[in-house]
Amino acid sequence: MYAIIETGGKQYKVAENDVIHIEKIEGEEGSEVSFDKVLLVNGKVGNPYVKGAKVTGKILKQGRGKKIIVFKYKAKKNYHKKQGHRQAYTRVQILSLGA
Repeated sequence: MYAIIETGGKQYKVAENDVIHIEKIEGEEGSEVSFDKVLLVNGKVGNPYVKGAKVTGKILKQGRGKKIIVFKYKAKKNYHKKQGHRQAYTRVQILSLGA
């Protein structure tokens, strides 16, 4: 059994005991979080969300991803700009799917 949830502007296919990396959400490590924006669960498809459906999870870690380099360059104009970025994420373990 699986569900499709929406969080952080992205959609994730989850099942019980899955560990997923999502866009950063507020909360302490070890606390529970619930996702109300459930698009599909138990074969029920929402319009756009399934009414009364909830997916619960536990926050395992708040972290930041690997650094990426953003380099902008304009040929023949003596313009270049180097910038780094580390995306914040939250690691969540899915505890239960509810319909």
